[in-house]
Amino acid sequence: MDLSSALEAVAGFLLVFFLPGYTVTKALFPEWRIRGPDAYLRLLEVVTLGFVLSVVLTILLGYLLLVGAPSGFQAYWSAPVLEGALAAVAVGGFAAGAARGSYARVPPPSRAPPAEPDGEEGAWELTRRLDRLSREERHIERTLRAPTERRSEESALRTRLAEIQAETRELERRREAEYAR
Repeated sequence: MDLSSALEAVAGFLLVFFLPGYTVTKALFPEWRIRGPDAYLRLLEVVTLGFVLSVVLTILLGYLLLVGAPSGFQAYWSAPVLEGALAAVAVGGFAAGAARGSYARVPPPSRAPPAEPDGEEGAWELTRRLDRLSREERHIERTLRAPTERRSEESALRTRLAEIQAETRELERRREAEYAR
């Protein structure tokens, strides 16, 4: 195998299995950077998404060429129509990504979810608090069912149980009000 055919094989592999998907991924997610503490995870995400998207684009473009050509699509090395279409997608993805700031040194601002007003919790935190209160309530109820000789301990547990039930009702009321909006 000579050098030119090896370079053709590498270029064809990159064109079919990586470049179109990578450039489209960068165009879709311009804020993704392979830096910082999550660099390895982000690299894995970008490479995997680039590979999968490239395969999907290759299949989709091949099908469109097959259906759209009047005499059917024939894949010959002398007429690399599919490779040209994939190169066009890669160049278009690169241009769109560059326009959106994917390749700039400073990433564009990401669209973060709106911040909760001060003192209010989100649905996830509210659900976690309700779960914690439910577990604590079950624990106290089990403790109260067990025989005990000390009435002062039972009185404190019943007081705490009433507090937990009141807090649970208040949190459920807040959650229902949040869903009603």
